[in-house]
Amino acid sequence: MFDVCILGMGPAGLSAGIYAVRAGAKTLVIGGADGALSLAKRIDNYFGIATISGKDLLDAGREQYLALGGETLEAEATAVEMAPNGFLIHTSNETIEAKAVVLAMGKGRKKPGLTGEDTFLGRGVSHCAVCDGFFFKKKRVGVIGCGAYAASEASQLLAFTPDVTVFTDGKQPECAMPCAVRADKLTSVVGEARLSGIETADGETIPLDGLFIARGTAGASDLALKLGVPTDNGTIRVDKDGMTALPGVFAAGDCLGGLCQVSVSVGAGALAGQRAAEYVRQKNEVRA
Repeated sequence: MFDVCILGMGPAGLSAGIYAVRAGAKTLVIGGADGALSLAKRIDNYFGIATISGKDLLDAGREQYLALGGETLEAEATAVEMAPNGFLIHTSNETIEAKAVVLAMGKGRKKPGLTGEDTFLGRGVSHCAVCDGFFFKKKRVGVIGCGAYAASEASQLLAFTPDVTVFTDGKQPECAMPCAVRADKLTSVVGEARLSGIETADGETIPLDGLFIARGTAGASDLALKLGVPTDNGTIRVDKDGMTALPGVFAAGDCLGGLCQVSVSVGAGALAGQRAAEYVRQKNEVRA
């Protein structure tokens, strides 16, 4: 059990970790060590540092966080759910329990969709198995994706129907899948009032009642959606303390929208980490 679990190992997540640890919280930061910032060759607009690479800046932040006693886990968070004592964070390999969560994963990698994908959103196409799986009991459903996020969505759907297929859209699966897999290159989503199937590059139409989009990795707004946290065009709404509408769930970084800069992410992360630690402390005092 951690006091604060932070999802995202970028500047927002590590900054949140630093402030949470310094506030006395047992803290875990989950994420990959090769985020978008690590690809930046030169940063010359960060306060107090004339020039630095994104990788060096991230490495320094990670070392600072670890030196304070924080813990890290290099893994992909695929889902978050409420639990009696807080939250359960599911990764591709394990489940972690925490009293508060900070979403700092950015907006995720959204690759170009299929023709008609947006047209049928809400009419057979969904971005959330937890939210909409119930409506496809004993139906034929597909999941588009090839990684751990797609596998997690497929597992959620198998609770409602045995007829689940993961479509990797011409790519090799990146992990074991819990259901049937097809590697067909896809071109479009088809139907009339509702989705009725998907078409492949070979001209085949595969009948489906539902299609769940799980390309790339889950972003902060994807996990917020599963928790019922309000979002607005892919950005997460927070109050003055960086907390979402769900008590105990905070957010920081690019997922908040606005100016996507390292300095902004660091500031938002500091606020979310500090307030998350205070939230846990107040909850502990009430229980005591």
